[in-house]
Amino acid sequence: MRLMSFLKPHALAAGFALFAIQPTLAQEQVVVVGWGGVWQDAYRKALFQPFEKATGIKVVEEEFGGEFAKISSQVEAGKVTWDLAAFESPQVIQGCDEGVFEKLDWNALGGRDKQIEYAAHECGIASDIWSTVMAWDGDKIKDGPKSWADFWDVAKFPGKRGAYKDARIMIEIALMADGVKKDEIYAVLGAEGGFDRAFRKLDELKPHIIWAESAAEGVQRLMAGDVAMIVNFNARITGAAQENKRNLVIGWDSGFWVGTDFWVKIANGPNPAAAQKMLEFYAKPETQAELVKYLTYGVPTLAAYDLMPEETKAILPTAPAKASAAAVYSDAFWVENQAAATERFNVWASK
Repeated sequence: MRLMSFLKPHALAAGFALFAIQPTLAQEQVVVVGWGGVWQDAYRKALFQPFEKATGIKVVEEEFGGEFAKISSQVEAGKVTWDLAAFESPQVIQGCDEGVFEKLDWNALGGRDKQIEYAAHECGIASDIWSTVMAWDGDKIKDGPKSWADFWDVAKFPGKRGAYKDARIMIEIALMADGVKKDEIYAVLGAEGGFDRAFRKLDELKPHIIWAESAAEGVQRLMAGDVAMIVNFNARITGAAQENKRNLVIGWDSGFWVGTDFWVKIANGPNPAAAQKMLEFYAKPETQAELVKYLTYGVPTLAAYDLMPEETKAILPTAPAKASAAAVYSDAFWVENQAAATERFNVWASK
């Protein structure tokens, strides 16, 4: 105020006019879209909040269910509002081919060769490496199933089965239950009659199935005793066991399927520089080692595993000791077949 007293009246007026038209600088932000629930909670603790604190960039969170149509509609309308999103791998391939997702600068992310091989894509870095597993309550079933054939055996293990209502989840394990080796699954599915064989096996279990529309719903049914065992995702089961102090057992040795979600950078997103900074922050081994404290899915960067205690690595689907039981979903197969398989599966499940 003392400074203003030395200004002439016309100078004061000009100054006030300048202040009046000076726009307020908006805080830099990044719009990030995730899967909600415990997944989003984990990322908030390990990535969103630390990134915001370290950079001053505001993280605006949104949630979705992985629907590619939600981003393709933005692109078609020319009004892209997302910067980063976590999509499943078949959608990443599709979006990359269509130019919806940008190709990543892997040098800025520490190098593509420093990642688990299937967890690095030209348009995505794995947000999580999840696994489809069978699980049961260890207090109710002392000597649990040893194979997917046992999961189908309701005489040996009485009770309903909690199953996940998704073609890509149920078709492979149906063939495993029918005796197909994990490395032959896609050869069988790609041959004439392969899908018919999978659906015949699903027919056997169908009278005993209680469908879950979400991972949370499936785990809740297991804990409530509505089902004897479930098909679900490893981190959901581990998280529920820890949170509720329940003896929920994962049948790792029976065989499990590994899938990958990826962080992708949306082409023509509103905040490209901030999005790049967040990707680089996520790619740090320290960030990923922090993430698995809250979400027990695998992470892509190999150096992150050197920062984890052995007991943490042991419960991840990417643990070396589990490699012999792990099968990796074929992204190429599902890009070609997901639409038709999903339509057939949904019709079958509704009958």
